[in-house]
Parts: sequence; C-alpha cells; structure tokens
Amino acid sequence: MRIISWNVNGIRAAHKKGFLEWLDQESPDIMCVQETKASEDQLPDALKEIPGYTSYFISAEKKGYSGVAVFTKAKPEQVTSSFPAESFSKEGRVLAVDYGEFVLLNVYFPNGKSSAERLQYKMDFYDDFLDYADGIKNSGKHVVICGDVNTAHKEIDLARPKANEGTSGFLPIERAWIDKLLEHGYVDTLRLFNQEPDQYTYWDMITRARDRNVGWRIDYFFVNEGFVPRLKTGFILADVMGSDHCPIGIEID
Repeated sequence: MRIISWNVNGIRAAHKKGFLEWLDQESPDIMCVQETKASEDQLPDALKEIPGYTSYFISAEKKGYSGVAVFTKAKPEQVTSSFPAESFSKEGRVLAVDYGEFVLLNVYFPNGKSSAERLQYKMDFYDDFLDYADGIKNSGKHVVICGDVNTAHKEIDLARPKANEGTSGFLPIERAWIDKLLEHGYVDTLRLFNQEPDQYTYWDMITRARDRNVGWRIDYFFVNEGFVPRLKTGFILADVMGSDHCPIGIEID
C-alpha cells in the first residue's frame, strides 16, 4: 500500500496545475492533502469524484483557509472529521480515517509565525493532538500520522538552522514537541530509510528558494513503533511541482 501526503497550498490552484493528471500517474492507494483552502461546495466535480477513489473533506469556518482532504481507494471503516477540542475543529485541520488495523491521521498543523498568540495556539494544538493520537494507540490500533507539521525537527532538517533559531518553525519549544512525540513511541519514517541532509519538503516561493534547495523538512509521516515492521520505505518526491511544498510518502505491507 502506497500512501502520499501533500500540502498543495490551495487544491483549486493545484487542480489548475495538473493535480489530477499527476494523481492518475502516481496512483497512490491513499492520497492525503493539506491546506485545501476550500469548502467542498467550492470544488469542481472532477476533484470530488475522482475515478477509483472515495473522497473526504473538512474545511475551516474561515473561507479560503486551512482544510484537509483524503482520497482513498481502500474503503475505510470510519472517517472522523471532528477534533476533541472545539476551538481546533473550527479550523478544519484533522481527518481521522480508520482502516480497522490502523487509523490514518491526516493533519495540517498550525503555523506559529504570525504572533505570540498563534504560537501558543500551535503549541496547544500539538499537545491536544498528541493526547488524541495516544488515545487511539492505547485503544489497540496502530496510528499513522501524516501532514504538514510546520516544524523542522533537527538542524539537518533545514538549510539554514543558525539563521532560523529564533523563527517559529524551528524554535526550541516546537522542536521539543517532536522529541516528545517520539518519546511517546512514534517514529519519523523518513529517517528510518534516509539519513542524508538536504531532504526538504518546503521552500519559500518569494525568494525562489527551491531553485537553490534552501528548504525545510516540515512535512512528515510518523507511525507508532509497533507498526514499523510493516514499513517498506519512506520517501520525498522533491521533483513534483505545483506548491511551495512537495509530496512525501510511505509504502507499507
């Protein structure tokens, strides 16, 4: 089974840039999308009724903001679009897709750059989300977490760590939360297969950073430790254009 995750920075914009053609060629079993920036009623039928896939969407109350979607060939047992904390549910950031043996959590984590208040919101979201994921794991199901986490974990995960030590996305408090996530028994799947530097998933468009590969790795797949034996590979599709992020993925037995 091949699962891909991509922050498309607007699914309607991605559609115009060939998203459906790329999806047809790549043909993952499950496609997770973040930052759709659209409600379901704003989408063309071509995005809602993709041949071979069942589609699920959740959007923010605020128009043109946040939102996630899942396109799946495999039929899930249940899809949950609500997050335990109502304040977080309003931003449409989590879809939980239950496949029986494992639950896939497609998440668009908040960005904390705009203000101290949004940074606190991000940290509160992080903590509530970890409790939520742990609750699923403790129920006896495996957990697969994917999406835009909006934080680079270690110095190897961004091109200019020293210059960004005081920037949200690489603050010690944010990086410490990823440490906590791993301490709770989750694994950064890419680093099981690829320990190399320069493995980035996001590049600033204004400065044309992608041309120089001055990037950040802020998109991840995490799985609980018990699920690791099912992993075949983890990868980044850095050559795929259409967003300021690129797709990432895993393959599982």
